[in-house]
Amino acid sequence: MGRLLLTAALLAAPGFAAAQEPAGCAAFKWPIERERAALAAATKPVVVNGGALRYGAAQTLELEPFTEGSLPHAPERAPKGASSFAGHFTLGAPMKPGLYKVTLASDGWIDLIDSGAFLHPKGFSGAAGCEGVRKSVKFDLPGRPLDVQLSNVKDAEIAVIVTPLE
Repeated sequence: MGRLLLTAALLAAPGFAAAQEPAGCAAFKWPIERERAALAAATKPVVVNGGALRYGAAQTLELEPFTEGSLPHAPERAPKGASSFAGHFTLGAPMKPGLYKVTLASDGWIDLIDSGAFLHPKGFSGAAGCEGVRKSVKFDLPGRPLDVQLSNVKDAEIAVIVTPLE
């Protein structure tokens, strides 16, 4: 009985869950080298909360505490912690509609909103231990502007890049 309880405790431990997560840059499901290099650059343009994102360029987004209610829509997934940060941005219509990657340098939840409706991801890839990149999500972007919301971010800023699928 004691072994069963010990096993259950180990399985529930946060470190065990992290150990099961893919690790290293090679663990991503699609190429992220270009995004990783851009996100790791020492200088990136800063975009304040409510500003406009650009395609193909890494940017540092300034966020606000989630509790200040800075998002126009409730996130599709509620933040895990009350002390997290969030922000909303606009993303102009792409030159060509189709599959794009939204890649983050650190943990965060990404919502893309099209005329009030959430766009659902077409794919997700993430890995721990890949310096410069934490998560990349594929979306099928329509030929019109979108709202981008980031939430459940642990810091007051996050680097992001939006690129077409290669």
